[in-house]
Amino acid sequence: MSPIPAELVARATVSYDAVQAVGEAVYWIEGRPDGDALVRWTPRDGTQDALPEGVHVASYVHEYGGGAYLATENDIWYCDAGDQRIYRASGGGRPVPVTPPPARPGALRYADLRLVPGSDTLVCVRERHEDDGTVHNELVALSATGPGEPLVIASGDDFYMSPEPSPDGKHLAWVSWNAPFMPWDGSRLWTADLQPDGTLANRRLVAGSEDESVCQPRWSPEGVLHFVSDRSGWWNLYAWHDDRLDSVITGEFEVAAAPWEFGYRTYEFQGGWVVAVVQEGPLHRLVMRDADGSVELVALPYTSIKPYLAVAGEQVAFIGSSPTKLPTVALTDTAGAVHELAANDLGIDESSLVVPEPFIFPTRDGGQAYGLYYSPPASSRTGEQPSPLLVRAHPGPTANWPMRLDLHAQFFVSRGFAVADVDYRGSIGYGRAYRLGLRYRWGTVDATDCADSALHLASIGRADPERMAIWGVSAGGYTVLRALALTDVFRAGIARSAVVDLMIWGEAAPKFQAHHAELLRGEGHTVVDGLGASVLLVHGDEDLITPLDQVQSLVGGLESGSCLVVVPGTGHSLRRPSDVCHVLSMELELLTGLPVGQT
Repeated sequence: MSPIPAELVARATVSYDAVQAVGEAVYWIEGRPDGDALVRWTPRDGTQDALPEGVHVASYVHEYGGGAYLATENDIWYCDAGDQRIYRASGGGRPVPVTPPPARPGALRYADLRLVPGSDTLVCVRERHEDDGTVHNELVALSATGPGEPLVIASGDDFYMSPEPSPDGKHLAWVSWNAPFMPWDGSRLWTADLQPDGTLANRRLVAGSEDESVCQPRWSPEGVLHFVSDRSGWWNLYAWHDDRLDSVITGEFEVAAAPWEFGYRTYEFQGGWVVAVVQEGPLHRLVMRDADGSVELVALPYTSIKPYLAVAGEQVAFIGSSPTKLPTVALTDTAGAVHELAANDLGIDESSLVVPEPFIFPTRDGGQAYGLYYSPPASSRTGEQPSPLLVRAHPGPTANWPMRLDLHAQFFVSRGFAVADVDYRGSIGYGRAYRLGLRYRWGTVDATDCADSALHLASIGRADPERMAIWGVSAGGYTVLRALALTDVFRAGIARSAVVDLMIWGEAAPKFQAHHAELLRGEGHTVVDGLGASVLLVHGDEDLITPLDQVQSLVGGLESGSCLVVVPGTGHSLRRPSDVCHVLSMELELLTGLPVGQT
C-alpha cells in the first residue's frame, strides 16, 4: 500500500450538506475553500451553481449555522454569508434583500427559513446581538418579498428551532429549550394557530421536558404532526393525533442526530411511505415504513448517511458515504437503485483503503464504550512488532465517529499506524443514557475512555503500548489534553482548535453552548495543566468558538518538543488545502518521533 499523500487529504475538503428538493430538482450546499455555494441539479441541465458567482450561503446563528436557504419552484431565499441578511433570488435575476440591514455587521442573523403555504410569509429563527453583548433568539414572520421589519411571533425561551407551518397554513409547530440544557438534553415541542397577520394564538405543548429531547417536527401531507422524541431511551419517530401519540418508527436505534446545526431532516414523506435514516452506533441505514406499519430496509452501498433527506419526485435525495467512498450526493428509489449526482472523485484505489472494524472495550469503572479500529496493512508494518497507535477523540462531546471514509485516518494507516476512533461516553448513536454519560464528568470519562481503548488494544496485541498517541479537534482537543494530564498511556498528543478551560470557555463561547459545560463539568475537572507529554497545538487566529487566547495560555507550561501553530485567517476548522498539508506534515513529524519507553 502506497502512503496516501497529504495533498490528497487536502483536496477532500469540499463538503456537501443541506439537501433540499423541489420536484425533480435537487439542491445542496457545497462547502468550498472560498465559501459555501448553493448548487442545483436537474435531470435536464445536470449540476450548476444556483446563485450568481461570488454569492456564498451561510447562517451564523449559534455560530454553527445550518438552515441557511429555502428553495421553492420559483424562488430561492437564502442567508448571505457576508451580511447575514435574507435575500430572494427569482427567475435568474440578481438577488434582492427581504430583511432590513442590521445596525452593525452580524447583529441580526437568520436560520430555518420556511414559507407559509398559501401566503407570501416567511417564518424563521432570528438571533439578535445587542450592543451590550446580550443575544436573543426568537421566531419571526416577515414578508417573503420584503424588505420589511420582521414580526416577532415567539420569544421568551432561550432558544428556538424548526418552525414548521402545516400544509394548510393554519398551524405552526416549533421546538424551544432553555439553558443549561442543550436540545439533546431537554426540549419542548409546541403548536399554535397561525393567524392571517402572522401572529400565533392558542399555543399548546405537545411533548418534551427537561428529561425528554424532541426535535424535527414535520407535518405529513395529510396534516398529521410527526416528531422525534427520546422518551423511550432512543430518538424514535412518533405521530401526534389530538393528544394521542402513535409510534411510527421505533426501536433501539436513533432516528435523529444531535442538532448542532439547523435544518436537519432525517425522515421524509413519500406517497404512503415514511422514509427515515436510522443510526445504530457508527452505522446508518435507510428504512421505509409503509402505511400498514411494516418497515423495510433500503439496500444501499453506503454505511453513513448525513441528516438530510429530501423527496425528489419518485426518489429520495441524500448524502451517503462508506469506508471506501467520500460523501456523495445521490438519489435512490424504493428498490435501492442509486444515481450519484456529485462526489469527490480523487482517483483513490478503493482496494488500497483499510475498512475499520467496530469494537467494544471495557472501561476502568466497569462500563463499556465503543470504537472503530483501523489495522495497518501488512505491507506497512515493521516485522512482528505491534503497530504504533493513534487514538482519535471526535469533536463532540455530543457526536460520534461514523462509518465513512476518513482520509486523515487513512493517511496515518498507510504509514504503518493503527488508528482507533473512540465513541466515548457522551457520544450519539447508542441511546439517551449513553448520550448523557458525560454529565458532570467531561474531562474525565471521555479522557479515560480514550486511554482504556488504547490499553485494551495493546492487551490483545493490536497496538504497541510504548508508542501510543492521541488526537482531537475542538471538544475532542480538550479530551486530548485531559487524557495527557490524567493518564500516562499516551506519549504525545495533537489538539486542533482545543477547548482548554471549561470555565473560561463557557464565558467566551457563543450563547448556544456557553452553558453547555454546566451539565458536563465535574468538580476539579475544568482546567488543563500538567500534561506530561509532547503536544502539538493547532489553532486558527479567527476562531470564534474556542478563542486563541485560551490555548495561548498553555504555551508556557508545555513539555519539551511541544509547540503551538497559529493558522492565520482561519476559524474553527481548516479549509485551505495548503493549511491542511502543512498541519498534516507537522502531525506526522510528531508521531513518527514517538519515544519508546516512559517519558
